[in-house]
Amino acid sequence: MKVSRLNYLKVIRKTLFFLSILVFPLFCLFVLGATARLSLERWGIIWRYRMVFWHGWLETLLISLAALILSSLFALIITAARRSSLVLLRLLALCFIEVIRGTPLLAQMLFFFYIIGHGFGFENRFLSGILILSFFSSAYISEMLRAGIEAVPLSQWESAKVIGLTQFQIYRYVIFPQALRSVLPGLTGQFASLIKDSSLLSIIGINEFALAAQQVNAVTYCTLESFFPLTIGYLLLTFPLSLATRWMEKKLNS
Repeated sequence: MKVSRLNYLKVIRKTLFFLSILVFPLFCLFVLGATARLSLERWGIIWRYRMVFWHGWLETLLISLAALILSSLFALIITAARRSSLVLLRLLALCFIEVIRGTPLLAQMLFFFYIIGHGFGFENRFLSGILILSFFSSAYISEMLRAGIEAVPLSQWESAKVIGLTQFQIYRYVIFPQALRSVLPGLTGQFASLIKDSSLLSIIGINEFALAAQQVNAVTYCTLESFFPLTIGYLLLTFPLSLATRWMEKKLNS
């Protein structure tokens, strides 16, 4: 009885998931139909600037991928420091987390690029943007990982030590898979936020996707038509992330 009920719930979830995929394009068509009073000529104008959008989207894609990888690595280091036996390391990691989480991302971008970056002669805007996003996101990811690790029952640690596993093996084969299973939904949301937060990088002059839309709007004065591609573009970046998370959840739960 339980098995059939679980299968029934899985069918419902999959049906709702695929319906949501269909609903969004229909909603977009409805919006476009509702704005049909705007001449097709305006959309034709936007089409002329398609390469501007394309280059901006590629820039956002590269920045997001690099920041996702770096923020995950930084988060692992910070988590290790937070759980270190050295008091100094724990305090430094805690200080970093509190400062990053307690200040807005926009202020951090301006501070790191125009004050720290210029002070050390580092003028590469692309790399600066990646590092800023990575530092910002790593503070949140590290706390998620720490919470997931501390949620693993003490008996799991003791059992792993009894069978002779090293500290690295305990984390690799026992603790981390269990912690990742519990924090995966939160990590997905944070990664999606990181991708969308990249739109703020225009403040330091990076030609990413949002800046491309602003530039086209400034030239054409077609506000709706200029910013509508952002919806599609960011969805193309975040939706595969959601699919990958669902696949990982199935693998971890199997």
